[in-house]
Amino acid sequence: MKRELQGHYVTISTVGEEVRAFVPAPLPPNPPIEWTPEIRSKFDQALLALGRLDSIATFLPDISLFLYMYVRKEAVLSSMIEGTQSSLSNLLLFELDMEPGVPLDDAREVSNYVAALDYGLNRIFSYTGYVEIMNQGTELPGT
Repeated sequence: MKRELQGHYVTISTVGEEVRAFVPAPLPPNPPIEWTPEIRSKFDQALLALGRLDSIATFLPDISLFLYMYVRKEAVLSSMIEGTQSSLSNLLLFELDMEPGVPLDDAREVSNYVAALDYGLNRIFSYTGYVEIMNQGTELPGT
């Protein structure tokens, strides 16, 4: 059975620009998911991959160092979508107050992305922070 789109789009305005946002349907889905053998197999593969990732994490001497680099790599890749010309090494040089090999604005843009992500994660990991960040949306203090 082919499922309907599980949500709808709404048009919102942010910073003077109109965009479409997807609002997911409430859970559990209606009609319920049909666990066909194909879907069950995909689910099992995903669960197995998560288990492998969890087991690899036990071999990391310092998980915070891994996350530190992962967040920065994600910031570089996400910023590239917007046309930013910065690499991971450029970002690290910028964070060390050294001169990166790209325009400072690009390295600063990626650094701001990292700061926003760190802020959001720190707020989410406290219950009151979670409630506040959901209420304020994407508006960061001081922006």
